[in-house]
Amino acid sequence: MARNPAPRSASASSRDGGTESELAKKRRARKINRLLAAAHPDAECELDYANPLELAVATILSAQCTDVRVNLTTPALFKRYRSAADYAEANPEEVEAIIRPTGFYRNKTKSIIGLGKALVEHHGGRLPEDMDALVKLPGIGRKTANVIRGNAFGAPGITVDTHMIRITNRLGLVEGTDPVKLEYQIQKLIEPREWTMFSHRVIFHGRRVCIARKPACGACTLAAICPSYGEGPTDPAEAAKLLKGDNVDELIKLAGIEHAVSR
Repeated sequence: MARNPAPRSASASSRDGGTESELAKKRRARKINRLLAAAHPDAECELDYANPLELAVATILSAQCTDVRVNLTTPALFKRYRSAADYAEANPEEVEAIIRPTGFYRNKTKSIIGLGKALVEHHGGRLPEDMDALVKLPGIGRKTANVIRGNAFGAPGITVDTHMIRITNRLGLVEGTDPVKLEYQIQKLIEPREWTMFSHRVIFHGRRVCIARKPACGACTLAAICPSYGEGPTDPAEAAKLLKGDNVDELIKLAGIEHAVSR
């Protein structure tokens, strides 16, 4: 027996012409964060790194590339280049040969070598923690800076990638696609101490449940408070087939659709 379509709460109806106060939106956003924490307790940065410099390089490589591919590429790179000085003095052709599988390898090589030179010349070879200093470095914008600060330095930050843009718009928490504007909008809704983990949870949710082309609406724990419920299949059995990751069974349980799904 399939579950009936999730009821739309008044607080989640803004896209249907209703209104949602900022306080109600903040409460809904924090409930979403709690539900995502339960659904994705393993949420974390999926790039492999051992220090801030490695994370910065890996994040640069992750542009237009999957984390899986980056993690297959970086061991050889990190073994050969261990410091900012190593990157600063690197032969571009040798770097390109290693990182070619990540795509856009010429531009990425230029950014990585430029990063090494800038760190040696202006920061004593060490990656700075300050946002203003980070975004002045080659290859590092606000998204990359927030990834570095949140994961390597423990400074809370909202990572606005394609998943964050898509999911928060679908949830009616933000409006638009400008990364900087969205970052500030989300900051107003989520407690600062949760910014980094909220980013990881949303990214996991985007990869495992709320998939770009066909979200698994009928198997989503956020269904009852999502104004975009119905963009994907609402039949639990059909939706469950779209779930990805290592904890599909747990996601099905949290969505309360075990009765409709045979596995």
